[in-house]
Amino acid sequence: MKAARLHQIGAQFVLDEVPRPQPGAHDVLVKVEASTVIPNLKNVTTHFPEWYPFLPLPALPAIFGLDSAGTVAAVGSAVTSFKPGDRVYVNPGIGCGECRHCKQGETPRCAAYTFLGYFGFGPGSQAIFEKYPYAGYGEYLTAPATSLVRLPDNLSSAQATRFGYLGTAYSAIRKAALRPAQSILILGASGTLGVGATLLALAFGAAKVVVAARDRAALERLKELDPRRVEIVPIGARPIREQVLEIVPDGVDAMLDTLGAKAPAALSVDAMGAVGRGGRIVQIGGVAGPIPIDPHPFMCQQLQYIGSLWFTTAEGDEMARMVESGILDLALLEERAYPLAQLNQALEDIQSQANGFTNFHIVHG
Repeated sequence: MKAARLHQIGAQFVLDEVPRPQPGAHDVLVKVEASTVIPNLKNVTTHFPEWYPFLPLPALPAIFGLDSAGTVAAVGSAVTSFKPGDRVYVNPGIGCGECRHCKQGETPRCAAYTFLGYFGFGPGSQAIFEKYPYAGYGEYLTAPATSLVRLPDNLSSAQATRFGYLGTAYSAIRKAALRPAQSILILGASGTLGVGATLLALAFGAAKVVVAARDRAALERLKELDPRRVEIVPIGARPIREQVLEIVPDGVDAMLDTLGAKAPAALSVDAMGAVGRGGRIVQIGGVAGPIPIDPHPFMCQQLQYIGSLWFTTAEGDEMARMVESGILDLALLEERAYPLAQLNQALEDIQSQANGFTNFHIVHG
């Protein structure tokens, strides 16, 4: 099969011919139809060994590629829940499968948690990379059957490549305990994480979805999703806290911080001031800290600051059912597909042309 592999840190990907993998007893073989273009992949494959040596990469040469969707081509001898021909999304977040967190279905808490086709979070990641060395920038991959999300007919493989970002926001909203008729602030709403978070907050029944970003045109597009419930807050003109409290005087019930590492932490601190008593602040963007928190007001106002990483496969199943029922509509995503041979070009283009509404992805075929 064809696979784009990285042979050297800082180099471009090379299209190679490699043997097609075979699934283990509890695994599936997936014929990949689409896989996301990872905006941060160039940083990961160029700078991570220096910046974050505690986040290991797979041994080179390696196949990368997250958020893959396609068709089951074969199943292992112990797999009974999937069969060849099933359409699936592959959750790349894999744990050891044996620790108490994995047994409880809370895989992101596993000390060996690893993103197949990307990077890991600890020393145990290398063993997982060795067991599952295939990923979305190859025509086939193997994965545990427990990592598969079954796709409904109204969810395309291309749309499913957004499940990583959508699932990150979905899990964060669940941790925020957002209830119907409550309010939520989404900081950095014009980005890929923020757009998905807005769609999901509306699907969860939020009465007020306050979207904050610098891009006024993107904010207006989000407003069009539901003019009665979506309120916009432009960043830069006035303090975020001041603008949000004019919309929700008692403060919002929840806040999702989707700002990335390059954003100033001062924006997060400003926005946190708009969270009402008993509210939850969930960090999913990785803004560069530190974030100053005064414990006494947090205690008196019963505020919570929560970090949330990725999502579980069970949460992926829930999102797929939301799409199937029509509660979650991904029609606004604008498809931008590249063949595998143009992966390096796609990684260049996404650096300057990415926005929260465009779905950059690799297609095999």
